[in-house]
Amino acid sequence: MQSPKPGDDQVIPHHRLTQLREARAVIQHEANALLSLLYDIDTSFCDAVDLIHESTGTVIVTGVGKAGLIGQKIVATMASTGTRAYFLHPTEALHGDLGCVGPQDIVLALSNSGSTEEVLRLLPPLKRLQVPVIAITRDRENPLAKAANIVLPIGRHKEAGELQLAPSVSTTAMVAMGDALSLVLSRHRGFTETDFAGFHPAGSLGRKLQPVHEVMRQGAEFRVACATSTVREVMIELSRPGRRTGAVVLIKPSGAIAGIFTDSDLARLFEQRREHLVDGPIADVMTVNPTTIHPDALLPEAMQLMSDRKISELPVVDQDRRPLGLIDITDVIDFASMVENPEANQNRSTFPVSKSA
Repeated sequence: MQSPKPGDDQVIPHHRLTQLREARAVIQHEANALLSLLYDIDTSFCDAVDLIHESTGTVIVTGVGKAGLIGQKIVATMASTGTRAYFLHPTEALHGDLGCVGPQDIVLALSNSGSTEEVLRLLPPLKRLQVPVIAITRDRENPLAKAANIVLPIGRHKEAGELQLAPSVSTTAMVAMGDALSLVLSRHRGFTETDFAGFHPAGSLGRKLQPVHEVMRQGAEFRVACATSTVREVMIELSRPGRRTGAVVLIKPSGAIAGIFTDSDLARLFEQRREHLVDGPIADVMTVNPTTIHPDALLPEAMQLMSDRKISELPVVDQDRRPLGLIDITDVIDFASMVENPEANQNRSTFPVSKSA
């Protein structure tokens, strides 16, 4: 049974109204905790960022129970945004896995209460190894905080729900602090969209972040001709069956790009009764100095450029402006369908077809 959409003209049973009120109360409770954390965060956070950024080792994240699960999430976020990280269960650490921690590493210890026995038992051997500890915990007065080098307090919060027992508000605050640390570190390292794509080669995310050179048409599917040829010569010479781009890239004697001539340009010659130009130099009717893109640029950049310039073909050139391939609008449409709002793309046909500029 589908849930009613906002604005549907129907009566909602009382028990469902109660459930909605309870759900909103939980979310509001957690939102309030995040607002509190927003205003309470201090320069200790900056100290933690600097310590990790200057380290040559790995961030070893540890915690038990819900904190341990959040620790694994923080590790995944750090690893995918340029910070080497590894999750170490404190119990396993006390039974031999502590050998993977070295003095060049940093331990990020998670415990809301700051009194988790397994985590506290790790502190003496870490001190002997001279491994600095950053604690994410509720305040600065608990045993973990007092033993840590840097404390990132998330505040003392009552948990959500009627019983106020299940970790909820505290875990939300802990996740937020971990995300903030991971993403600020990422920016501090100069981590780029290209770097992010390199860490996500698979799945829809990886496909959306492919570099242009992996998507562009080249070889038999890429039409290139000399700008000194006539329009007729170019069309006859490059006529071939199968999939092809809707444009010809024209080059100078040096091999650098001189311009572009599209199928739409050819059609326009006939529409405007200028067909006599078909036997003239294609340089007279081509678009000079067309918009181009570098092969290492990511596909979203190409899509945005084509949309902004309202063009259907985008030449890919090297640093000497020699053409390497071409992005065609029909290639881009497949990738556009993978954006966050697929329903919006169902009503989106194509970019306006016009002369490349």
